[in-house]
Amino acid sequence: MTPVELSRTVLRAVRRAVDGGELDVDVPGRVRVGPPGPGGCGDYATGIALQLARPAGQPPYRVAEVLRAHLTGADGIADVVLTGPGFLNISLHRAAPAELVAEVLRRGPRYGHVVPEDGAGERRPVGLRCEHHPRALVVADAAARILRSQGALARVSCTTSPPPEWAVVLGVRVDVDVDAGRPAPDEPPVDIRPVPAPGDPLPLGRDAGRWALLHPAAHDRPRIGDEHLVQRESNPLFRVRYAHARTRALARNAADLGFAAEPGPVEHPDTHGMYALLADHPRVLAAAADHHAPDRLARHLVTVADAVLPFLPAVLPRGGEKPSAAHRARLALAEAAGTVLAGGLTLLGIDAPDHL
Repeated sequence: MTPVELSRTVLRAVRRAVDGGELDVDVPGRVRVGPPGPGGCGDYATGIALQLARPAGQPPYRVAEVLRAHLTGADGIADVVLTGPGFLNISLHRAAPAELVAEVLRRGPRYGHVVPEDGAGERRPVGLRCEHHPRALVVADAAARILRSQGALARVSCTTSPPPEWAVVLGVRVDVDVDAGRPAPDEPPVDIRPVPAPGDPLPLGRDAGRWALLHPAAHDRPRIGDEHLVQRESNPLFRVRYAHARTRALARNAADLGFAAEPGPVEHPDTHGMYALLADHPRVLAAAADHHAPDRLARHLVTVADAVLPFLPAVLPRGGEKPSAAHRARLALAEAAGTVLAGGLTLLGIDAPDHL
C-alpha cells in the first residue's frame, strides 16, 4: 500500500464515520499521512483526528477512536495504535517476499505509481515555478514527472522562456501540453529554487547532465564535470545503469538456458536488504513528490543498485548445474530490482539502456 493509497483508506474511514452519524464534519478533500513522529509507532501516522476535533465538537482522542474502528481490519492494514492527543499510528501488512516480487513484475516500471480512482478527486493540479537556470528547470521537470506518477496534474512554468538548447539537450518541458486547459492549482505555485550549477551542464549530454543536477540535494552545489561520464564504479549513475543492464542480460542468458523468472523463496545473505528496498520504493516516490525532491529518488536508486550488484553472480546456474526453482526465484528478484531501477531512471528523465 502506497502512502497515497493509505491516505484514501483513511479518507474513506472519515466518510463512513460521517455517513454513520458518528462524526458531524465536512469530509476533507485529502488526508496527510507520513512517518510516525516522536513517541509514535508503525509505518505511518496521521493527525486527521486533531484536524477534525474542533468542527466535530469532540476531543481529538475520541475522534481518533471512531476512525480507528473503521480502519482496523481494512485491506492492507495490520494494526492501528493511538498515541498522544489523538494520532493514528498505522502498521501495514507485509507482503511475503515472493508476493512483493510478483507485484513489482506485474506493475513493471510503473510499480509505485498511483492510479487515480474514478471520481475520487485525487488528481489535484500542482504548479511548479522555477528560476531561469538549467538546474532549476531540470529539478522542476523531474519533480513534475514524479508528481504525475503519484496522481497529480503537475505543470512547470519558468520566469522567462529558456533557450531552446536546454529543452533539446536536457529534455526539459515547460508548460507541458498534457496539462494545457487543466484547472489552475488551488494553491499558489511552488517555487523550485535549487542552488545553481557552477558550470554549464550541456556538454555532459542529457543523461549525465540531468543526473549531475538531480543527484545532489537542492541545497547542495552540484559538480559539473567529466566524472559523470566515466564508466566505472566511482560514478553512481554508471552503477545504477550498469545494475539495470546486468539484470536485463541475466534475463537474456536465462532464456538461452531455457528458463524464465518465477517469484519464490530466495536464500541469499543480501536478499533481506533488497526486499526492504523494493518494498520502500512506493514510499520514496511519494516522499519525493511531496517534497518536490527528485534527489531522494536518485539516491534511492543508487542504494538499490549497490544492493543488487553483489547478488547478481548467484542468479544463473554454474558449471553443470541445471536450472531449478531457486534459479527462477533469484532471476525474478533480480528482474524486480532492475524494474525499479528502470522505472526510477525514467521518472528522472534518464535513459535505462538494456545494454551497457
